[in-house]
Amino acid sequence: MLRRPGRHGAGLEPADHELRDFLTRAAQPHVYYEAGTADADALLAERGLVGAELPIVLEPGIVHTGATIAKLAQAWSQSNAPSQKHYDVVIVGAGPAGLAAAVYAASDGLSTLVVEEDVPGGQASHTSLIENFFGFPEGIGGAELARLAGRQAEKFGAELVLLRGVVSGRHDASGSVVQIAGGHEVGADVLLAAPGMQWRRLELDGMDELLGRGTYYGAGRSEATQCGGDDVVVIGAGNSAGQAVMNLGDAGARVTMVVRGDDLAKSMSAYLVERIGRHPQIDVRLETQVTELHADGGHLAGVTITDAGGASLRRPATALFACIGGTPRTGWAADHGVRTDAKGFLCTGPDLLDAGRRPQDWEPDRDPFPLETSIPGLFAAGDVRSGSTKRVGSAVGEGAMAVALIHHRLAELRR
Repeated sequence: MLRRPGRHGAGLEPADHELRDFLTRAAQPHVYYEAGTADADALLAERGLVGAELPIVLEPGIVHTGATIAKLAQAWSQSNAPSQKHYDVVIVGAGPAGLAAAVYAASDGLSTLVVEEDVPGGQASHTSLIENFFGFPEGIGGAELARLAGRQAEKFGAELVLLRGVVSGRHDASGSVVQIAGGHEVGADVLLAAPGMQWRRLELDGMDELLGRGTYYGAGRSEATQCGGDDVVVIGAGNSAGQAVMNLGDAGARVTMVVRGDDLAKSMSAYLVERIGRHPQIDVRLETQVTELHADGGHLAGVTITDAGGASLRRPATALFACIGGTPRTGWAADHGVRTDAKGFLCTGPDLLDAGRRPQDWEPDRDPFPLETSIPGLFAAGDVRSGSTKRVGSAVGEGAMAVALIHHRLAELRR
């Protein structure tokens, strides 16, 4: 892919960052050429593309000029419409929980549709290396894991509709009907909500104005190779932040890790804490916050960090990555009468009982199944569920468990 020229290349141009991030999180192998360099000029001349609209994506025998995510998705048939009007199971979300459910549902012979507004993988797709996932002693990238899981689900007959979100829906004891972006409507006997999380926004002046021009949400996997030799900042103390600083440090960046708490071990796996402590490129600042951003020519140039005692220090930074956790994608729940906890996560199973009493208007003559929400037949799995552990392994387990429970619900409906 040829990128627009500019300060630090196109790494600080929002549209080009989004395109590069899309390719990285879709686990699509690619090589970058900086527009204006000798290698890029030679390649453009060879392909007869001098003066063509940038960015350009080159495939064997195919040229995409003025490339965007939408154009590539259409060309690669990644945004197909559903083939049926009704499914046994519709799964909203293609993170680890949704993909695991799709594999087990489809392999059990259930007609299965997965709807995802982004690329597969959820927040895991931003992770450069998952090292504590069962069965991968050398670790596996989140995007690579999602791509393999998606292929496995499709092998068993599941349909994946990607880059199309659910825009509205109806959920009751008789089933669900959802409207999918593009004007498509499908029904389902059972719906599994596994939309995951969205990055929590950093309330800091200039953060959104500089988004894609030096400030980013997530681990910045697609940016790491562009940051070699640069000063960068990572905010956060969880495993995603830990993997981000390691990835950036290994790429040669000088990394300042800003942590509000007083001990990384409280929120991060021990193996990451140990590696970060040994890494010569990583400077961990505990009990510290970023309190100001500094821009130069519309791009991030530095940050001010302030410790618990009120002492402030300005440091240069060409990139800042906020890995501060997320909020559940449950804005739709209240409109449909789906109960959530105080933080907006979906309540399921025993959490719905009040002193042993079932939810109001609960129709089945039984208690809610584990992972079942306050609407019979509407299940939840993964990070979006109240009480989930926010780990890839547990999300996969919940996705598999949900299918076993879905079979019980389908048996009820078909008596």
